[in-house]
Amino acid sequence: MQSGNQTSVAHFLLVGLHHPPLLAVPLFLAFLLIYLLTVSGNGLIILTVLVDVRLHHAMYWFLCHLSFLDMTISSAIVPKLLAGFLLGSRAISFGDCVIQLFSFHFLGCTECFLYTLMAYDRFLAICKPLHYATIMTHRVCNYLALGTWMGGTLHSLFQTSFIFRLPFCGPNRVDYFFCDIPALLRLACADTTINELVTFVDIGFLALTCFVLILTSYGYIVAAILRIRSAEGRRNAFSTCAAHLTVVIVYYVPCTFIYLRPGSQEPLDGVIAVFYTVVTPLLNPIIYTLRNKEMKAALWRLGGCKVVQAH
Repeated sequence: MQSGNQTSVAHFLLVGLHHPPLLAVPLFLAFLLIYLLTVSGNGLIILTVLVDVRLHHAMYWFLCHLSFLDMTISSAIVPKLLAGFLLGSRAISFGDCVIQLFSFHFLGCTECFLYTLMAYDRFLAICKPLHYATIMTHRVCNYLALGTWMGGTLHSLFQTSFIFRLPFCGPNRVDYFFCDIPALLRLACADTTINELVTFVDIGFLALTCFVLILTSYGYIVAAILRIRSAEGRRNAFSTCAAHLTVVIVYYVPCTFIYLRPGSQEPLDGVIAVFYTVVTPLLNPIIYTLRNKEMKAALWRLGGCKVVQAH
């Protein structure tokens, strides 16, 4: 082994999800099905938005970004998990671990910013309808979307470099199913107090700021909706926003549970992590298609079916 502050661990062993050996194949099939549905569902949303000119505006442009993020987050985690179930392959090289952690936090933070941007878009559409088209131009949408990706990159670079500055000299068993900050901190051969504090402050500040901005946007949105005299108009406005609010809640609750407790070693953490890394990317396309009339109509048109308008 190397000495000093140099990293001596060449690879990590992902313990994965604790399960009886007899459940390995059923779990493999279940997670494979979820992964295939996630990729196909989000891919279908992207295809629908791209080919249907009626969806070529900001809300659905941002939804395309969200679907792409969900596909890539799932692809960064699930294939290695599936290999562990079927082949028992749990080793991951040090470099691949760095890439996995960076990718996950890059995509996750970008998604956090994107949710905030989508709330702002709904705020403009409902509270400033006369100015919406002039504010949310195609160029502005591109710049805003690019900003979310750049913000995610900077955040992940900081978090990744900050944790891998620590020495890892053994043991190398990651009690988790992917390389993530809380699990790796427990393996560092140094005091991790500052890292835990920085993780709490950094991720906590970003999550809280974005969440407050989202709540503020929807506070104005609800006030504007309540001023609509038509019951049908209120119902349509609420329906437009319900999908986004549902997705935000599904995203923020488990992430807050994990990352505001970076030193936690509770078994429940793994279950929560499965939810926001595997299940949530599958739920997003389901929620958006079930709660959004325009998206459902576009999917019917994509399938070659006529849409019957209710009167």
